[in-house]
Amino acid sequence: MKAPEPQPFTPRESALVERLGTPRAVQRFLRSLPYNWERGGETLRSFREVLKRRTAHCLEAALAAACILEQHGYPPLLLSFESQDGLDHVLFVFRERGRWGAVARSRDPALHGRKPVFRTPRQLAASYMDAYVDGSGRVTGYAVAHLGELGRYDWRLSPRNVWRVEKWLIDYPHRPLPMPEARYQRALARYRRFRARFPDPKVRPAYFEGRPAWL
Repeated sequence: MKAPEPQPFTPRESALVERLGTPRAVQRFLRSLPYNWERGGETLRSFREVLKRRTAHCLEAALAAACILEQHGYPPLLLSFESQDGLDHVLFVFRERGRWGAVARSRDPALHGRKPVFRTPRQLAASYMDAYVDGSGRVTGYAVAHLGELGRYDWRLSPRNVWRVEKWLIDYPHRPLPMPEARYQRALARYRRFRARFPDPKVRPAYFEGRPAWL
């Protein structure tokens, strides 16, 4: 695979990129950052701005992971979810030894990254189905998109919000990923029981099967 063009990183950025050479290392870094609740207004920050402000939401984290890991030979691929409630989720995805994994940041630990153990992107996407269910969420579709399609658009280091990335993903063709109704109802009932026991919204469920595959 052709190596990416060298980026005009600052010394601080270069040191971080050099240190975070694997998806697991990037996942640890992203988990160390406070979640960006966008209390000062909507944001969509590049890697440079994420590092400067030390906070990230899911798409910002995915862009940061893509920027870091492409310097180590990983294509800048995103996995985008569509949900019935319009609250989508985006991850960085990668392939190792023919298997797919992900790096991600979320308010919910169950929506963070996955080890590269999945045969296909669809199988990887399906591993998030149960964890996506809350009072209104339900996965309906997914897409794998290469950030190279944005051409020379600066999603890596721009000091401004990179809203074009969001629009591109919204318009991107997504493949259907239907969740069987019986499975959805079981997941929804379990979530409601959990929330009745733990009404504090800061307490997030982590009772899901498949935890050995979490990154």
